[in-house]
Amino acid sequence: MPLSVQFMLLGFCIATGFVSAGLAGSLYQLVTSEPARFRLLGPSVPAVFLTFLFCAVSGPFIIMRNAIAMARKEADMLVWLLGSALIAGMWSACSGLLLLDFVLAARAGL
Repeated sequence: MPLSVQFMLLGFCIATGFVSAGLAGSLYQLVTSEPARFRLLGPSVPAVFLTFLFCAVSGPFIIMRNAIAMARKEADMLVWLLGSALIAGMWSACSGLLLLDFVLAARAGL
């Protein structure tokens, strides 16, 4: 497979992961009227499991929202913003790849 096609697939995985993170974070904010954060949703075992799943999906959105908010407060935050974008991009690529794999497996099973 040519390298250009591999980069396009990587970009598609990153976009898929970040869009799913944004949808999950925005849905959480719509339901609870507070922004998504890295914190436990409750003390029970199912709540901890749900927190893990939620943070795994919405993590890139939370990271970038917090990084942009910090960059607006302080002037010299370009390195921090680029580092956050790199982490969120890699996280989005991984979660997007898992999500696309799940969708394709579900489609093949129909």
